[in-house]
Amino acid sequence: MTSWLTPEWPVPASVKACVTTRAGGVSAAPFDSLNLGDHVGDAPEAVAENRRRLRAALGCEPAWLRQVHGVEVVLTDPSFTAQADACWTGEPGIACSVLTADCLPALFCDRAGTRVAAAHAGWRGLSGGVLEATLDALAVAPAEVLVWLGPAIGPEAFEVGPEVREAFLDQSSEAAQAFVPSRNPGRFMADLYQLARIRLGACGVTAVHGGGFCTFSDPRFYSYRRAPRTGRFASLIWLEAPTA
Repeated sequence: MTSWLTPEWPVPASVKACVTTRAGGVSAAPFDSLNLGDHVGDAPEAVAENRRRLRAALGCEPAWLRQVHGVEVVLTDPSFTAQADACWTGEPGIACSVLTADCLPALFCDRAGTRVAAAHAGWRGLSGGVLEATLDALAVAPAEVLVWLGPAIGPEAFEVGPEVREAFLDQSSEAAQAFVPSRNPGRFMADLYQLARIRLGACGVTAVHGGGFCTFSDPRFYSYRRAPRTGRFASLIWLEAPTA
């Protein structure tokens, strides 16, 4: 689909990834049009058709999660829907998938192109360690891991309370640089991308790509803060099945 994003990062040829946008589906407003979330109040038949279109376009089988803003990581299996916020696989033809509408999607792979993963990282999951848990599940040396940070709410739109800042500062003083005071007293503007880079760097991951998006200001994407009744777009990564 030409309206979708293809990450630009130096991955092996066997690793494929994409991010869907709002375009290309059948959902009616306010979910128009390619809503892939089945938990937001959209018509189930519309979501099913949108997911069918996605499968046909990808040529592989996406695996879906019941995301809860936690840190659980599971081995991807498209035959069931697990309650988790990250998944991984070493099996070709299965797409690790996360749904977002302001939270940070993070895609992972190893330099050898044998394992991939996707994580859903809102501020709770990020501070709770979902990126670190995903790295642990991949069981690959940090220097051999590449990460791409997909569309999320940008630092000029993500205002948070002092409790969010403290949740990160309690773990690392370096996180202070990802917060600047907002125009509202006692509140801060938070940079999810910078927070993710800090935490990945602390784990020894230096090959971090992507970032620079803002779902709140970019109408291509769903944004919960822009419109609480809205859909979800998907960030997916998979290993291409070898040709016969």
